[in-house]
Amino acid sequence: MENCCQCARHKERSEEEYKSLIHRLNRIEGQIRGIRGMVEKDAYCTDILMQVGAVSAALNAFNKELLASHIKSCVSQDIRDGKTETVDELVEVLKKLMR
Repeated sequence: MENCCQCARHKERSEEEYKSLIHRLNRIEGQIRGIRGMVEKDAYCTDILMQVGAVSAALNAFNKELLASHIKSCVSQDIRDGKTETVDELVEVLKKLMR
């Protein structure tokens, strides 16, 4: 059984989930380095802005994947265990993500 996020603040991820998240983060990290290089080489502003938009989309995709996993594992397990405060925590996280 996976560790509950609310209780232990730790989650054991499957190898597949871990690899997927790390792959996304590595791609995002590469995109950020690319943007830095564009700035260093005085690239045209709109070209940089387009790349920043791509990074924002990649971060949103990362958030969606992580959030789905969190709901399917941590939140649902906590609800089964009667820890309904996890729903309140999720609502607060969603409010922050939607700013």
